Amino acid sequence: MDVPAHCRVQFSTDHDEQLKTQGNAEYFITSGDQVRFFFEKGVFDDRGEFIVPRERSLNKIGHALHAYEPVFKSITHSPKVQNVVKKLGLTSPVVLQSMYIFKQPGIGGEVTPHQDATFLYTKPLGRVLGVWIALEDASLQNGCLWFIPGSHNNGITRRMIRSPTGTFPLTDFTGRDQNYDDSLFVPAPVKKGGLVLIHGEVVHRSDANTSNTSRHVYAFHIMESKNTQWSPENWLQPTEELPFPSLYT
Repeated sequence: MDVPAHCRVQFSTDHDEQLKTQGNAEYFITSGDQVRFFFEKGVFDDRGEFIVPRERSLNKIGHALHAYEPVFKSITHSPKVQNVVKKLGLTSPVVLQSMYIFKQPGIGGEVTPHQDATFLYTKPLGRVLGVWIALEDASLQNGCLWFIPGSHNNGITRRMIRSPTGTFPLTDFTGRDQNYDDSLFVPAPVKKGGLVLIHGEVVHRSDANTSNTSRHVYAFHIMESKNTQWSPENWLQPTEELPFPSLYT
């Protein structure tokens, strides 16, 4: 695996880390219509050289697997997925982004409490849905999802926005972050092949993977486009090369 320096972007959900890493990286902010590689925190030394085996270094691959990779495209638009979404009443869903998430054994990083709508903001809210498919068992030991039940009813208080062209950092946060009572979180372990649907406003997180087993996931986000405004301030924007494709096509 030949990894040029500009590709060695470490992924983090911590807000301060985001501003220091992918928030400042054009490689990240222009990945919406590309297939790019993002690395776990701590896999490089001060010179940018690998200090862990390369095959265990990746955090995720994103964000357009659904458009360019046939296997992921077929799963995203599969009849099973379409039928689930139709049963939820979505009439004009489009695919926003997709990710293969590794959660590497021993080093797979914590995903801090967050709401997807912080990063994928719409008017009105509640139009974004995460589709999370477990490719391996997701357990308490290897970093399954945790949710605060009912938190999707409380709105959001913080947004990640794209900075005006030519200004740095390339993304920033508005509003205030919240401190969540850890006792409110409920774990959601799921077996390989299981599907988790994630409301765009529900507060969720996952712990670091301290086990010796990985927790691979294919995840993508869809939006009900009918009567919905996608924020032009979101980091992710449709492009001429890749408009948001219809899920039902």
